Amino acid sequence: MVGAASSEPIFYDTPGPSVSRPLPPEYVIHRDGSVTLRICFNWSCARRQTMTFTPNDMALLKNHLALCLGPSVDDRLQHVRIGIWQMQLLAQKYQPLLANDLAINELETGIAGRMDCVDSASNTTTYLHILRDIRELAGWTVSAPKVRSRFDLTAVHWTAVISDTETGQPWSVDSWFRPNGHLPLVMPLQSWSDRKKAWEPPFARINSAPHSIAELCDTRPLGVLGAAALSFQ
Repeated sequence: MVGAASSEPIFYDTPGPSVSRPLPPEYVIHRDGSVTLRICFNWSCARRQTMTFTPNDMALLKNHLALCLGPSVDDRLQHVRIGIWQMQLLAQKYQPLLANDLAINELETGIAGRMDCVDSASNTTTYLHILRDIRELAGWTVSAPKVRSRFDLTAVHWTAVISDTETGQPWSVDSWFRPNGHLPLVMPLQSWSDRKKAWEPPFARINSAPHSIAELCDTRPLGVLGAAALSFQ
């Protein structure tokens, strides 16, 4: 469900059948600015939960995003990274188990709140759709998640995808390589498909994780909320 709600959404927090590809986004943007959305976790969306981000939650998200409004591709990518980071933290606020998520999967077996690439691509795609609909995705369109090594059970991997509206260049927005509540990794989709590493040159700089938004991109003051206060997790 997308857009302004005309009726109350159905809330649930239940196990579900595991899936082999990301779930389509489900969310409602309410007239008061709150957002009700479904997230999933415990590997392959085995557990799904609906939660609501309050108007205050969304206002704070927008305040953080307002600190990174540069027009360059680099700054626009950082704007996306900040949005995903903040929405992951909001999801963790309402489902604390997500704090148990670790980077990659090797050490997560049996841990409640863990996320594999299907969970991460599902949730990140939902967050991107919401950012688009609240007008915080300027210069980007949201594409369907993409997969690499589909038929290799040990290497199959999904990512969320955005495309630059000017150049048509698709970019991977991959949250799986970092724990929940951290900045995702971005890189051109072709490089992602070629199994390049986003934390190595030439992509290391754009995937930096500094101490604050002020170090990440061009910033501007926002009332009494200083950029120095917006420390990364």
